[in-house]
Amino acid sequence: MKRIAKFHKVSEARFLEDWKDNFPEASDEEIKEIYKNIALPKRATAGSAGYDFYAPADFSIAPGESIKIPTGIRVEMDQEWVLKCYPRSGLGFKYRLQLNNTVGIIDSDYFYSDNEGHMFAKLTNDGREGKTVELAKGTGFMQGIFVEYGITVDDDATGIRNGGFGSTTNK
Repeated sequence: MKRIAKFHKVSEARFLEDWKDNFPEASDEEIKEIYKNIALPKRATAGSAGYDFYAPADFSIAPGESIKIPTGIRVEMDQEWVLKCYPRSGLGFKYRLQLNNTVGIIDSDYFYSDNEGHMFAKLTNDGREGKTVELAKGTGFMQGIFVEYGITVDDDATGIRNGGFGSTTNK
């Protein structure tokens, strides 16, 4: 296996700002405790392709509702690779839990963005059985798979990323 990446936590200050932006009722002490206990993504078995991302706190997502979770995680990887993120298959199967952008794409240069490459997951419970998704702190809810990619022979991209969603779109 090629070893091409390393997961890191974002800084405590970055996490505090991003958590407050999504959960303004949380106190600084609560957020610092959540940050302290963030677990880096891991594979469950030697044969697993996906790295499990763990819920940093307890979450409930009622049918039809969405939640945006700051993971506290960033990833440093070789330039020819991308991290593709998906919901854990069991959650998708049982609850129709979906990532709002279908597949999260984390480019190698996202690590160097002003937001430290902080990865977020926006999840929607699209279930039609009326089941609420309960994610306990420490539960795997998303998996990331590293994929190598190529570029065209006439590629001339020279832009530099600084941000997340939509930051590389030509305006």
